[in-house]
Amino acid sequence: MKKSVAKPVFHIAVSMDDVVKAFLVRAIVFMEEQQVSYTEEIDEFEHSALHIVGEIDGEPFAAGRIRFLGDYAKLERIAIRKAYRGRGSGHDLVAFMLQVARQQGFRKFKMHAQAHLAGFYGMHGFLTRGEIFQEANIDHYLMVYEEE
Repeated sequence: MKKSVAKPVFHIAVSMDDVVKAFLVRAIVFMEEQQVSYTEEIDEFEHSALHIVGEIDGEPFAAGRIRFLGDYAKLERIAIRKAYRGRGSGHDLVAFMLQVARQQGFRKFKMHAQAHLAGFYGMHGFLTRGEIFQEANIDHYLMVYEEE
């Protein structure tokens, strides 16, 4: 990986190339690092979700997807490649995803957050709801954020 001082750029995936970049980031983070199986990571919602990609100098390093479910925008598959963590990009990605959802008219948001990241998402206004549960053999919480 080359070192770069370029600023991260986040955008909605508008081409097949963008979607491939999002899937590659997710494969690295979820399938390789966290040992999530392909059949759990890639699901029936891929074609109806809005995919988000983060890049630095054209190199994909971040991904997420948004599904619009009734009154809620559900933030999902939020991932930052390991070599790019610790620079604030995760916060930037979540803020970008919330902005995209707001532009679609949503003011209520939810997610299934990995339990160890509950504090991280709490910094964005998300609150845990209910008990811890397993998803892809990883502890998660339902987290909700509702704006006035």
